[in-house]
Amino acid sequence: MSIVVTGATGALGRLVVEELLGRVPADRLAVVVRNKEKAADLAERGIDVRIADYDDAESLAGAFRAGDRVLLISGSEVGRRVPQHTAVIEAAKSAGVAQLAYTGILGGPEADFELAAEHKVTEQAILDSGLPYTFLRNGWYHENYTGNLGTVLEHGAVVGSAGAGRVASAARADYAAAAAVVLTGEGHLGRVYELSGDTAWSLTEYAAEVAAQAGRAVEYTEVPAEAHLSILTGAGLPEGFAALLVDVDAAISRGRLAATGGDLSRLIGRPTTPVSEAIAGALA
Repeated sequence: MSIVVTGATGALGRLVVEELLGRVPADRLAVVVRNKEKAADLAERGIDVRIADYDDAESLAGAFRAGDRVLLISGSEVGRRVPQHTAVIEAAKSAGVAQLAYTGILGGPEADFELAAEHKVTEQAILDSGLPYTFLRNGWYHENYTGNLGTVLEHGAVVGSAGAGRVASAARADYAAAAAVVLTGEGHLGRVYELSGDTAWSLTEYAAEVAAQAGRAVEYTEVPAEAHLSILTGAGLPEGFAALLVDVDAAISRGRLAATGGDLSRLIGRPTTPVSEAIAGALA
């Protein structure tokens, strides 16, 4: 039996692997990746590298073994994730894995925004498969905001259409730690975890924190959804993806990413990383 991480060379996947290496020997780990070269460093550390592609069902047929504990990290190609995830689920079921953990989205069936749609379909497909499952419904990442700090500081503005809505974000590393816990521990089968940060904040508060740490003027600029879409596409984002982000801001305004139920901090056994710490790291 191995603990298997799909999408292991992505930003979340690599953090999960590092967390797992702190808990179990490398020879108990396997990763499923599309590009062997990108996983060369993992192979050098004694991890079993299995080559497969979410878009290639035949390759996935050899990705899992009976008794494996598998983390399905959701694909990054919005609009293609349902068939991709379904292929992984079918391969996992055929192999007889002991656990399929899935990184969904905060709120699950109650999440009423477009980015959640494929996650909801995937969760239902897992339920329909009969596989032993764990749902990790991840909230927003700090890095979704701090990754754009250069532009924020350049313009002195955090631009959005979320109104006074609040975001209970956490660090990507926090979510990775939670995944490692459910893959290595017991009592997580059939469980659903709503994962979010301990504290919810508004974009106005976020801008103020950036300003305080950077020592320069930064304010939150609220714009209508249509203007927000134009700003994002003008910055080079594809219109479809930009529309998803604007829709997320609308969801934030409705409180859909503000829940602070505490599942994440309970799983990882410590408080979640404050957004102020993430800002400091990005500014360093």
